[in-house]
Amino acid sequence: MSLVQNKKAGFNYEFLEKFEAGIELFGYEVKALKGQQGSLDGAHVIVRGGEAFLVGMHVPPFQPANTPESYDTYRARKLLLSKKEIARLTGLEQQKGLTIVPISVYNKHGKLKVEIAVARGKKKHDKREILKKRTAKREIERALKTGR
Repeated sequence: MSLVQNKKAGFNYEFLEKFEAGIELFGYEVKALKGQQGSLDGAHVIVRGGEAFLVGMHVPPFQPANTPESYDTYRARKLLLSKKEIARLTGLEQQKGLTIVPISVYNKHGKLKVEIAVARGKKKHDKREILKKRTAKREIERALKTGR
């Protein structure tokens, strides 16, 4: 079951390759994410110095009164990947037109994982085509429903 999803990622990007990564979090961040608080909107992954970081993910404090004053809700969080996966991501990130976006945060055997994808941005006409297909499908379903 997904705890937090990046709902616009599938619409804005075409996924080429997906990875599963662990994420380094504080305890109160884990509790907030397990409570389905947080947002992946505008978040992306950067690879620097042989390490991958999730940047732009918003995790509000679970209990604001018990959270340290210096807590930054948008801080960069380290992703836990193997050296082989990081090397692969580094090569893909350097290609023109590719970016690495988080798709969802979920619980797997008591650990929080992040699904990330190497993606290419969709063009405006591709997005319009998807919207046309959705509306056509919706109208067909309505017609079938009222026709019965």
